[in-house]
Amino acid sequence: MTDDSAQITTTLELVGPRLRRVREQRGITLTDAAQATGISKSTLSRLENGQRRPSLELLLPLAQAYRVPLDDLVGAPEVGDPRIRLKPRRVNGRTVLPLTRPGGVQAWKIVIPTSQSEPRPRTHDGFEWLYVLSGRMRLVLGDQDLVLGSGEVAEFDTQVPHWFGSTGEEPAEVLSIFGRPGERMHLQARHDMMGAAH
Repeated sequence: MTDDSAQITTTLELVGPRLRRVREQRGITLTDAAQATGISKSTLSRLENGQRRPSLELLLPLAQAYRVPLDDLVGAPEVGDPRIRLKPRRVNGRTVLPLTRPGGVQAWKIVIPTSQSEPRPRTHDGFEWLYVLSGRMRLVLGDQDLVLGSGEVAEFDTQVPHWFGSTGEEPAEVLSIFGRPGERMHLQARHDMMGAAH
């Protein structure tokens, strides 16, 4: 096991106790958390006990329900001076706010304007996970042409020709998480979920 793999494993093992501590500090019961997130009480219990590996699909709604940043739940280490804020920048007509520092798995918040509606599929090595924060996003993935609304998720291998942008009707805010080969951790492609987004 490489040092990076060992660090990821250790980090994941600490997520369960951290979830329980945050929930109890807020006076929230497992039943309350299940109602707020739509995640079953048994799944939440297994997550807190370390019997269920944490995934972004579970952690994102919990972060929202507990009103804490996702980084706090996974215990992401602060690199350098924590007062340094990563700045948004314009990339190909979109506003991109980096949420992680360079190296390893990368996360961005992307604001897609209505004008960004012309598909330009491309391919590259890696794996991407998209979560629509607000608005509606168009995703072209291979021969699929999908529209995802707020709260919907897509996960895919970026060697498949892909493009995401506006439906042309409204701007969209998207959370993008990208890992290069070997950095996929525990994310798995979910074609069944994407199929439901037609």
